[in-house]
Amino acid sequence: MKDRIEDFNRREFVGVAVAVAGSAALASQTYAKSPAYADTAADKTYPCQLKINGKDYSVQIDPRTTLLDLLRENLQLAGTKKGCDHGQCGACTVLVRGNRINSCLSLAVMNEGMEITTIEGLGTPAHLHPMQTAFVNNDALQCGYCTPGQICSAVAMLDELKQSAPSAVTVDISSQACIKLTDDEIRERMSGNICRCGAYVGIVAAIQSVAQEIPA
Repeated sequence: MKDRIEDFNRREFVGVAVAVAGSAALASQTYAKSPAYADTAADKTYPCQLKINGKDYSVQIDPRTTLLDLLRENLQLAGTKKGCDHGQCGACTVLVRGNRINSCLSLAVMNEGMEITTIEGLGTPAHLHPMQTAFVNNDALQCGYCTPGQICSAVAMLDELKQSAPSAVTVDISSQACIKLTDDEIRERMSGNICRCGAYVGIVAAIQSVAQEIPA
């Protein structure tokens, strides 16, 4: 008798669960088709003014568009790479007002009116940025997919160092003196940029070589 009651309760539970799920799906479809749902701000495009690599752009975009997708899909600035698309690999790193950000996590409209620099704006094949030259000279890349983000991040990182911004491995954070750029400092400060090829030794050497050329 007990087994029959348990079987009945299980069947009843499954039946109720299926009925609830079906009702929720139907309600969702009805809501999605309603005029009020279709007329949301997310279904509209808006004008956006951006300054990228010194050039002014006027675009009409969906407010949900990330800065990464705007660069790659709308403006064909494909040097900025889409890796994880979750802010974990650093391949999409660009500079906004000199600060490094993961462009996959930033909406394009959030950067309106700001100075944005991508890998294309750092240097050209004829006139490489010192960090680009250092990456080549120190074999700091293999497949090259993460390299644009690595270089943008490294450039911003050295600017942070000039401002004596400490990291998690800085020995004395109370001192206002110039922080010594050890290999550990570089590894910590560049930890947000992943190289799946494992070219980290060359990356550290490249950054050190550029840092040594910067006047104290």
